[in-house]
Amino acid sequence: MSDTHGEFAHGQNSSQAYSNNIRRVFWSLLIIGGFLIVEVIAGIISGSLALLADASHMLVDTIALLFAWIAFRLSTRPADNARTYGYHRFPVLAAFTNGISLIFIIGWIFFEAVDRLIHPTEVLYGPMLVVAVLGLAVNVAAYLMLHGADRENLNIRGALLHVLGDMLGSAAAIVAALTIMMTGWMPIDSLLSILVGLLVLRNAWFLIKNSAHVLLEGVPEELNVHEIGPDLVSHIPAVDDVHHVHAWSLSQDHSLLTLHARVAGNTNPDDVIAAIRARLADRFKVDHVTVQIELESCPDDRITVPS
Repeated sequence: MSDTHGEFAHGQNSSQAYSNNIRRVFWSLLIIGGFLIVEVIAGIISGSLALLADASHMLVDTIALLFAWIAFRLSTRPADNARTYGYHRFPVLAAFTNGISLIFIIGWIFFEAVDRLIHPTEVLYGPMLVVAVLGLAVNVAAYLMLHGADRENLNIRGALLHVLGDMLGSAAAIVAALTIMMTGWMPIDSLLSILVGLLVLRNAWFLIKNSAHVLLEGVPEELNVHEIGPDLVSHIPAVDDVHHVHAWSLSQDHSLLTLHARVAGNTNPDDVIAAIRARLADRFKVDHVTVQIELESCPDDRITVPS
């Protein structure tokens, strides 16, 4: 006997909060994405690798904001016969793909930086400084825009962290431009581009790691499956044993869990299922649960695999 909890929650407290989130993410996406193009062109014209490195970090921000926007938009689409879980995993797949592409971009930045340290190239510090200052202002504007959204939402929190990191990248480009202007020391551009590249690499690595964990149906990080069985047995008198516990992430915001529970023969299975679901939601914050009730031995244990 089994039971599956209904539909997923959207993650917003109200339609007003949802509208506020998606509006702020959309405008932040336009601001960051639009200036990304300007910074790439300026980096090529000025010959500044630091600007191009900062542009790669801004690309991370644009991707993060795009994922947040897609997640908000797709979260309202109902499941269908082809995708019974809906579209929650699409942003995760896109995150993994873009994380891999960012590794190649950063590799190119490191290669160029080393080459310029060996063969110094003149950098036009004037355009570099102007664009870096404008980039910092753009990131501050995007940060303030997102700060007014629902900061408890994981999409918003992730986007805020990306924009905050890009503010550091713009500051590094400003430092490089001022150093070249005052001292003429060109290697600072390559050295700071490596520093910003390492910052982007760290974010890209975590992006790949976290998205791969979800795609491989890994256990949610905040959930310890070894605690679930003993907890249910100790808090629900009708439950004698819990086994075959499986938990995985559909997306960063949605966790699923299945388990088998052996109960006494004189208990009402529906009451036990309700109690298990309530305990899992309260103690482990898991709402989407499938429970198989067993009165005797587990049927799966009696299945023999042909040799």
